[in-house]
Amino acid sequence: MSDSVFGNLFKDGMWTNNQGLVALLGLCPLMAVTSTTINGLGLGIATLLTLMITNTIVALIRNWIKTEIRIPMFVLIIASVVTIIELMMNAHLHELYKILGIFVPLIVTNCAVIGRAEAYASRNKVTHAMMDGFSMGLGFMAVLVVMGMVREIVGYGTLFRQAHLMFGGSADQFTVHILTEYNGFLLAILPPGAFMALAFLIALKNKIDRMYAARKPVEVTIQAAEQSA
Repeated sequence: MSDSVFGNLFKDGMWTNNQGLVALLGLCPLMAVTSTTINGLGLGIATLLTLMITNTIVALIRNWIKTEIRIPMFVLIIASVVTIIELMMNAHLHELYKILGIFVPLIVTNCAVIGRAEAYASRNKVTHAMMDGFSMGLGFMAVLVVMGMVREIVGYGTLFRQAHLMFGGSADQFTVHILTEYNGFLLAILPPGAFMALAFLIALKNKIDRMYAARKPVEVTIQAAEQSA
């Protein structure tokens, strides 16, 4: 039973209710920082940690929080967690922290974070709340990274550009030059490029969902025929 619950939570966060592609929450950082893969990965990890930690804390203390003050308490918890993550990034990933700028503290205002605290963590036990935070954060991070990859390839012709910002000086060799002698495409790394990339990802997900929905009745019919035989 528990494995089934965790599986459903993982599927929900990664695909069915993905915060970036379905719920369309947190679009401000999604658009602003995904000009490169590393930028998307950095903010994605920070958001994932925020979701996991805040969900866990909310689930732990949910029985002691009065209904009238739950939202202010959730905001206070989220702000405290984000502040700790921000200080750690400033100390250990300073260059990346400067590039991400205001969008790290703005995780506090990300509707996906407070939404999961209110809709799920405050109503479920700790292990399920932690898994919900992990899956929702992982799904959001995946969108950030994929958008960063698409925009970086089209905009710069590279992949994992400026990897040293996260992995240290020796990570410069991680950069992959996919398009050689490429002068770049400025539109891809500007805000309009972010809207186009997100629209492409949403359209691709919807196409996959429709294909799966069309195949499912056929698979059910085949299974029923095999069982009757």
